[in-house]
Amino acid sequence: MKKFVKFSLFILLIPALLLSSCKKYGETVERTTDPEFQKLTAYMAAEDMDLSDVLSGWIIAAADIKDNLGNYYIIDIRPSGYADGHIPGAVNCSLKAVLDTAANANGNPIIVVCVTGQWAGHAVVALRLSGYSDAKVLKWGMSGWHSSKDSWTGNVDTKTPHGSWIDKPGSIVANKEFNDPDLPAYTVSDEEFLEERVEAMLEAGFKGTGSDVILDKPVNYFINNFWDDDDVKEYGNIIGAYRVKPLTIAGDQFKHIDPSKTVATYCWTGQTSSMVTAYLTVLGYNSTSLKFGVNSNIYDNLKSHKWSAATGCPEDLPLETK
Repeated sequence: MKKFVKFSLFILLIPALLLSSCKKYGETVERTTDPEFQKLTAYMAAEDMDLSDVLSGWIIAAADIKDNLGNYYIIDIRPSGYADGHIPGAVNCSLKAVLDTAANANGNPIIVVCVTGQWAGHAVVALRLSGYSDAKVLKWGMSGWHSSKDSWTGNVDTKTPHGSWIDKPGSIVANKEFNDPDLPAYTVSDEEFLEERVEAMLEAGFKGTGSDVILDKPVNYFINNFWDDDDVKEYGNIIGAYRVKPLTIAGDQFKHIDPSKTVATYCWTGQTSSMVTAYLTVLGYNSTSLKFGVNSNIYDNLKSHKWSAATGCPEDLPLETK
């Protein structure tokens, strides 16, 4: 009788043992959600602060503002070079101080200026998540305003693509599901916690990494190609890259971003990826942007989305010095 009972218990335990074994080897492991992450992102989506909202109309060209500068509040966040020449009427501050400086905009739409249009992306994400929904990046930064400020030409790569670049039609890794990032528990309101997260992002500063650093060791990163599928087929991709685009709270696509690695986002020029990187940082991911985008690696292959002095800065616009 005792043998029968033991045998019966063993039979009953088999499904549990199998399930446990499957979980051990990742076959049926369920993703872990973080309550703070879920609360924060639900609040942001409800307040029209999804990534798709933040990336709506976020950039503007010099040609579109040069004749009506008085209609804008221009914030120049360059750490150096402001006194030697800046857009007339622009005010200078650090990236960390951009929200304090924006308080003086008096209702005027804000344009943030940096050297290349990349640092400004972090500032504009902070502004758009802080109530300045019409803040914009000046495309190409000061490089697109005056040729004497060009910091783009020397950073495009006209050499052979790096060995970690897969030629077209590319080979994107299929998306998987990952756990939520772990955000600290909070008892303040969602709005106040978002303010804290934005301040922390600004305090951390610009998160950008050079092309060679990422391409020399792509396995160290969760690489997200922020392109459309047709663009990958046209140009290829970094080896091991995923393609999580669209990337929205509403579409539940953040579950495809791995918080256990540094998330390296790349785009054409590093300007869009700066925006995405800042947003990811606010949400608790360790993230970085590929500086200068694929202009830093496959410049010669690009048919569009590439810097050139002729298109990026077709004319020298007025500079103010002080």
